Amino acid sequence: MSASLFARLAERFPAERGRVAIETAEGAAVTFADLLEHAGRITALFKASGVAPGDRIAVQVEKSVANVALYLAVLQCGAVHVPLNPAYTPAELGHFLKDARPKVLVCDPGSEAALAALAKQGSAWLFTLGADGHGSLTAQAEGLPSDRAVAARSGEDIAAILYTSGTTGLSKGAMLSHDNLWSNAATLHALWGFRPGDVLIHALPLYHTHGLFVALNLMLMNGGRILLLPRFDADQVIGLMARATVLMGVPTFYTRLLASEGLTREAAGGMRLFVSGSAPLLARTHADFEARTGQRILERYGMTETGMSASNPLHGERRAGTVGLALPGVALRVCDGEGRALPPGEVGVLEVRGPNVFLGYWNLPEKTAAEFRADGYFITGDLATIAADGYVSIVGRAKDLIISGGLNVYPKEVETALDALPGIVESAVIGVPHPDLGEAVVAVVTATGEPGDLAGALRDRLAGFKIPKRVLRVEALPRNAMGKVQKNLLRERFAGLFAG
Repeated sequence: MSASLFARLAERFPAERGRVAIETAEGAAVTFADLLEHAGRITALFKASGVAPGDRIAVQVEKSVANVALYLAVLQCGAVHVPLNPAYTPAELGHFLKDARPKVLVCDPGSEAALAALAKQGSAWLFTLGADGHGSLTAQAEGLPSDRAVAARSGEDIAAILYTSGTTGLSKGAMLSHDNLWSNAATLHALWGFRPGDVLIHALPLYHTHGLFVALNLMLMNGGRILLLPRFDADQVIGLMARATVLMGVPTFYTRLLASEGLTREAAGGMRLFVSGSAPLLARTHADFEARTGQRILERYGMTETGMSASNPLHGERRAGTVGLALPGVALRVCDGEGRALPPGEVGVLEVRGPNVFLGYWNLPEKTAAEFRADGYFITGDLATIAADGYVSIVGRAKDLIISGGLNVYPKEVETALDALPGIVESAVIGVPHPDLGEAVVAVVTATGEPGDLAGALRDRLAGFKIPKRVLRVEALPRNAMGKVQKNLLRERFAGLFAG
């Protein structure tokens, strides 16, 4: 059998192809046979358009069943899937098209006119995903016989290129192989106890690792049913829990669920697994969710370049404030700036090695070489500690480390202390230029009511050099599509706070 991710996933589809694979929010039911038929027709269209194995296919479309079939078709014909956030403007899209040089660009019908010139400039075929539009992929594929041939691929061939969030500089394309994606899905499938009867509430995007390679791949290989929602809506999700067993989400999902009176033990009673990732989950959210539902959220850790690397256990202690233990077959260590391993409990940069780790950055061999140690460990850039019993705690990003007056301040420690204070909903701690200290510690918070003297409240909890020199209140913290706080935007916004 081909090492193609498509072939491996399809082999795990239920023998009864008439079983429902996806239900939409509108109530439509799509079977595994439907998915294979649709993917086969798109594959036939791609081949007729000259797509060859290894060609890139860029996809900037909204979440839908057709998007899932398109993803499968890209894998089936041996091309490289390049998913892009639908929120990107044509100006932003230019970077990705120039870098990836896709053979095909697929967009929503409403974007066709705006992207036509951009696609032509990059010599890419432009298709739209939908019944409308001059270049409708859906309409053109509908008239073709479904091609069931699967392109031969090795495990080391590139299956997808995912662009990093690009919080510093231009986004880089992480090359993920068929083996990378399959090994991660297979490991999580076993670790999280997936079974054929599982039903997943899928409210995540399909252009990101979490929604695409964790949630979707896991359920496709599981042969289970996906309740596919276009976006997250707390009340809608609570209403679906009676028909589901698993929810995968970001911390924002859980805070919004907790804000709904509909979240009760009875509402969540049929669920067996709540997973959180893509951003740190507050220990308070973890505790509040357990108190309300009787269930403990399972927090895990991953990134674009590695897929998932650590997880709290399905059976055993799900330790709040940690991302759990290294996955089976994955090695984690914490090192200093020279790559020397640090003892348990010390803060350093987390490094990872395993079958989940990507091949490197597309068209950036020097950057790739700089991010790997000689022994094969990838330098994640995340600051972490590993306890003596193996539990990993993420402290923050290395680039977020604040050096104030020559002393290191880890934002996560200050944020944890702030978040425990009455009235604080959430905090983000950043370093901004300071004429005397080099960098000053600044806290940006959201709060209910008037929180009072926060710096004073921290004096018994933190050393003086860690206490924020200023505490700024905002209505909301800026976030990216996966709910991560964009500290780079806060640093830019408040860079002149101590000027003059």
